[in-house]
Amino acid sequence: MQNDKKDGYIWDLNIKPKIEMLDAEMKRYFEVCKEKLGMVPNVILANATDIDRLKNFVNFYNRLMIKEGYLSKLEREMIAVVVSSCNKCFYCLIAHGAAVRQLSNNQILGDELMINYRSANLSKKNRLMLDFAYKLTETPSKIDNADRNILREANFKEEEILEIIEVASFFNMSNRIAAGTDMRPNKEYHNMARE
Repeated sequence: MQNDKKDGYIWDLNIKPKIEMLDAEMKRYFEVCKEKLGMVPNVILANATDIDRLKNFVNFYNRLMIKEGYLSKLEREMIAVVVSSCNKCFYCLIAHGAAVRQLSNNQILGDELMINYRSANLSKKNRLMLDFAYKLTETPSKIDNADRNILREANFKEEEILEIIEVASFFNMSNRIAAGTDMRPNKEYHNMARE
Protein backbone atom coordinates (compact mmCIF):
# COMPACT_ATOMS: atom_id res chain seq x y z
CA MET A 1 0.00 0.00 0.00
CA GLN A 2 3.00 2.30 0.38
CA ASN A 3 2.81 5.44 -1.78
CA ASP A 4 -0.52 4.24 -3.20
CA LYS A 5 -2.46 7.36 -2.20
CA LYS A 6 -5.69 6.89 -4.09
CA ASP A 7 -9.30 7.36 -3.00
CA GLY A 8 -10.07 5.23 -0.01
CA TYR A 9 -6.48 5.41 1.26
CA ILE A 10 -6.57 5.23 5.05
CA TRP A 11 -2.96 4.79 6.15
CA ASP A 12 0.44 3.35 5.25
CA LEU A 13 -0.12 -0.04 6.85
CA ASN A 14 -1.18 -3.19 5.08
CA ILE A 15 -3.93 -3.78 7.63
CA LYS A 16 -7.52 -3.46 6.48
CA PRO A 17 -10.65 -2.74 8.53
CA LYS A 18 -12.59 -5.86 9.54
CA ILE A 19 -16.04 -4.50 8.77
CA GLU A 20 -17.48 -8.01 8.56
CA MET A 21 -16.43 -8.62 12.18
CA LEU A 22 -18.35 -5.66 13.62
CA ASP A 23 -21.04 -6.42 16.15
CA ALA A 24 -24.51 -4.85 15.95
CA GLU A 25 -23.52 -1.88 18.12
CA MET A 26 -20.54 -0.95 15.94
CA LYS A 27 -22.45 -1.56 12.69
CA ARG A 28 -25.04 0.91 13.98
CA TYR A 29 -22.24 3.35 14.84
CA PHE A 30 -20.99 3.17 11.24
CA GLU A 31 -24.53 3.88 10.02
CA VAL A 32 -24.84 6.88 12.33
CA CYS A 33 -21.53 8.23 10.96
CA LYS A 34 -22.84 7.88 7.41
CA GLU A 35 -26.15 9.56 8.34
CA LYS A 36 -24.57 12.48 10.19
CA LEU A 37 -21.34 12.98 8.24
CA GLY A 38 -22.02 11.33 4.90
CA MET A 39 -19.02 9.05 5.49
CA VAL A 40 -17.25 6.87 8.00
CA PRO A 41 -14.17 8.81 9.17
CA ASN A 42 -10.89 7.12 8.30
CA VAL A 43 -9.86 7.16 11.96
CA ILE A 44 -12.89 4.96 12.70
CA LEU A 45 -12.05 2.65 9.79
CA ALA A 46 -8.44 2.43 10.96
CA ASN A 47 -9.54 1.48 14.47
CA ALA A 48 -11.90 -1.12 12.97
CA THR A 49 -8.92 -3.38 12.35
CA ASP A 50 -9.63 -4.75 15.84
CA ILE A 51 -13.08 -4.75 17.49
CA ASP A 52 -11.72 -4.03 21.00
CA ARG A 53 -9.56 -1.18 19.71
CA LEU A 54 -12.57 0.28 17.89
CA LYS A 55 -14.88 0.09 20.90
CA ASN A 56 -12.29 1.60 23.22
CA PHE A 57 -11.58 4.44 20.78
CA VAL A 58 -15.26 5.17 20.11
CA ASN A 59 -16.20 5.11 23.80
CA PHE A 60 -13.36 7.42 24.86
CA TYR A 61 -13.79 9.77 21.87
CA ASN A 62 -17.56 10.01 22.38
CA ARG A 63 -17.17 10.70 26.10
CA LEU A 64 -14.66 13.49 25.44
CA MET A 65 -15.96 15.05 22.24
CA ILE A 66 -19.62 14.15 21.63
CA LYS A 67 -21.35 13.94 25.00
CA GLU A 68 -22.09 17.07 27.00
CA GLY A 69 -19.07 18.02 29.04
CA TYR A 70 -17.82 20.86 31.18
CA LEU A 71 -16.43 22.69 28.14
CA SER A 72 -18.49 23.48 25.07
CA LYS A 73 -18.12 21.25 22.02
CA LEU A 74 -16.51 24.19 20.20
CA GLU A 75 -13.95 24.66 22.98
CA ARG A 76 -13.06 20.95 22.86
CA GLU A 77 -12.68 21.09 19.07
CA MET A 78 -10.52 24.21 19.39
CA ILE A 79 -8.22 22.31 21.74
CA ALA A 80 -8.08 19.43 19.23
CA VAL A 81 -7.00 21.81 16.47
CA VAL A 82 -4.38 23.65 18.54
CA VAL A 83 -2.84 20.41 19.83
CA SER A 84 -2.85 19.02 16.28
CA SER A 85 -1.27 22.23 14.99
CA CYS A 86 1.56 21.95 17.52
CA ASN A 87 2.04 18.31 16.43
CA LYS A 88 1.51 19.08 12.72
CA CYS A 89 -1.02 16.26 12.44
CA PHE A 90 -2.56 16.49 8.97
CA TYR A 91 -5.47 14.16 9.71
CA CYS A 92 -6.69 15.88 12.86
CA LEU A 93 -6.09 19.41 11.55
CA ILE A 94 -8.31 18.77 8.54
CA ALA A 95 -11.03 16.81 10.40
CA HIS A 96 -11.24 19.03 13.48
CA GLY A 97 -10.71 22.25 11.54
CA ALA A 98 -13.93 21.32 9.71
CA ALA A 99 -15.66 20.76 13.08
CA VAL A 100 -14.54 24.20 14.29
CA ARG A 101 -15.95 25.78 11.11
CA GLN A 102 -19.27 23.98 11.63
CA LEU A 103 -19.64 24.73 15.34
CA SER A 104 -18.49 28.35 15.16
CA ASN A 105 -20.19 29.29 11.86
CA ASN A 106 -16.88 31.02 11.17
CA GLN A 107 -15.17 30.21 7.88
CA ILE A 108 -11.69 31.24 9.01
CA LEU A 109 -11.47 30.38 12.73
CA GLY A 110 -10.39 26.78 12.09
CA ASP A 111 -7.69 27.95 9.69
CA GLU A 112 -6.48 30.62 12.14
CA LEU A 113 -6.22 28.01 14.89
CA MET A 114 -4.30 25.70 12.56
CA ILE A 115 -1.74 28.33 11.59
CA ASN A 116 -1.37 30.39 14.76
CA TYR A 117 -4.11 30.39 17.38
CA ARG A 118 -2.49 33.43 19.03
CA SER A 119 -3.52 35.59 16.06
CA ALA A 120 -7.17 34.44 16.15
CA ASN A 121 -9.93 36.65 17.51
CA LEU A 122 -10.55 34.76 20.77
CA SER A 123 -11.78 35.64 24.22
CA LYS A 124 -9.08 35.95 26.88
CA LYS A 125 -10.47 32.83 28.57
CA ASN A 126 -10.26 30.75 25.37
CA ARG A 127 -6.74 32.00 24.69
CA LEU A 128 -5.61 30.94 28.18
CA MET A 129 -7.25 27.53 27.68
CA LEU A 130 -5.39 27.09 24.39
CA ASP A 131 -2.12 28.36 25.88
CA PHE A 132 -2.39 25.61 28.50
CA ALA A 133 -3.22 22.91 25.89
CA TYR A 134 -0.33 24.06 23.69
CA LYS A 135 2.16 24.03 26.57
CA LEU A 136 0.93 20.59 27.70
CA THR A 137 1.61 19.41 24.14
CA GLU A 138 4.92 21.12 23.46
CA THR A 139 6.58 20.93 26.89
CA PRO A 140 4.51 18.67 29.18
CA SER A 141 7.24 18.40 31.81
CA LYS A 142 7.06 22.18 32.33
CA ILE A 143 3.38 22.21 33.33
CA ASP A 144 3.07 23.06 37.01
CA ASN A 145 0.58 24.44 39.51
CA ALA A 146 1.17 28.00 38.26
CA ASP A 147 -0.27 26.96 34.87
CA ARG A 148 -3.37 25.48 36.49
CA ASN A 149 -3.69 28.58 38.67
CA ILE A 150 -3.80 30.77 35.56
CA LEU A 151 -6.84 28.80 34.47
CA ARG A 152 -8.40 29.00 37.94
CA GLU A 153 -7.92 32.78 37.97
CA ALA A 154 -9.73 32.90 34.61
CA ASN A 155 -12.70 31.17 36.31
CA PHE A 156 -12.14 27.68 34.97
CA LYS A 157 -13.60 25.12 37.35
CA GLU A 158 -11.53 22.11 38.40
CA GLU A 159 -13.63 19.81 36.18
CA GLU A 160 -13.04 22.09 33.19
CA ILE A 161 -9.29 22.05 33.80
CA LEU A 162 -9.34 18.25 33.89
CA GLU A 163 -11.34 18.20 30.65
CA ILE A 164 -8.79 20.51 28.97
CA ILE A 165 -6.07 18.09 30.06
CA GLU A 166 -8.00 15.02 28.88
CA VAL A 167 -8.84 16.46 25.45
CA ALA A 168 -5.28 17.70 24.89
CA SER A 169 -3.88 14.33 25.99
CA PHE A 170 -6.28 12.35 23.80
CA PHE A 171 -5.28 14.32 20.73
CA ASN A 172 -1.59 14.04 21.51
CA MET A 173 -2.07 10.26 21.46
CA SER A 174 -4.24 10.36 18.33
CA ASN A 175 -1.82 12.69 16.54
CA ARG A 176 1.03 10.30 17.14
CA ILE A 177 -0.93 7.33 15.84
CA ALA A 178 -1.99 9.33 12.78
CA ALA A 179 1.57 10.52 12.13
CA GLY A 180 3.09 7.10 12.75
CA THR A 181 0.73 5.44 10.27
CA ASP A 182 0.41 8.33 7.76
CA MET A 183 -3.35 8.30 8.35
CA ARG A 184 -5.14 10.42 5.75
CA PRO A 185 -8.26 12.51 6.30
CA ASN A 186 -11.39 11.71 4.30
CA LYS A 187 -11.53 14.01 1.27
CA GLU A 188 -15.00 15.20 2.36
CA TYR A 189 -13.48 17.06 5.32
CA HIS A 190 -11.60 19.50 3.09
CA ASN A 191 -14.73 21.27 1.87
CA MET A 192 -16.97 20.68 4.87
CA ALA A 193 -18.63 23.82 6.31
CA ARG A 194 -17.15 26.08 3.66
CA GLU A 195 -19.55 28.41 1.88
